[in-house]
Amino acid sequence: MEPVSNITIKNWADQDRPREKMLLHGRQALSDAELVAILIGSGSRSVSAVELSKQILSRYDNDLNALGRLTIEDLQKFKGIGEAKAISILAALELGRRKQLTAVKEKPQITTSKDAYNCVYTSMEDLNYEVFKILMLNRNNKVTRIETISTGGVAGTVVDPKIIFKKAIDGYASSLILCHNHPSGNLKPSQADINITKKLVAAGQTLEIKILDHLIISDKGYYSFRDEGLI
Repeated sequence: MEPVSNITIKNWADQDRPREKMLLHGRQALSDAELVAILIGSGSRSVSAVELSKQILSRYDNDLNALGRLTIEDLQKFKGIGEAKAISILAALELGRRKQLTAVKEKPQITTSKDAYNCVYTSMEDLNYEVFKILMLNRNNKVTRIETISTGGVAGTVVDPKIIFKKAIDGYASSLILCHNHPSGNLKPSQADINITKKLVAAGQTLEIKILDHLIISDKGYYSFRDEGLI
């Protein structure tokens, strides 16, 4: 008898094949592994595309955010994943991220720290380097623009107050929310985070551009300076 591990998707019942399953029941009926299997198309001689997808997801605790942080080279370490398949997986994850970002075009109104977090987390939570962004708000606390101020390495990024407030003035912002990520997952602010926040709050008071909050983003959630009484 042929070992189960050598059974390909072609040998499965129609309702169990990812593509056929999507046609019969819709995309919502597919598991993450089945969706990834459709992207890669085929597995290796020893495992099906679905089994290979399960192996990849299992390696990263079935966390799609962790999967989104991988490089093409990382994915190619799995037997059966070549450059083309790795590119397909990462391209699909990037499209999903960009789809979520389109909600910002609706100019959401910020009433809580969670509102601000929802505007930026998809572009920051799974990065493996630090990025500093600002949310520009109008007088009604609606987001008018999101600007990237700087990008850096794993341990930090340089923040220049002059650049922040020039962008704020050029964008006619009434107030700002500061955002940066911690690739390590640690949400506790560093002393450098606290110092730059105090500096920017003071500068904002002089320019009459209020700093409403400073969020630290990671794949574990977020930390709000305002919620914690630091602003």
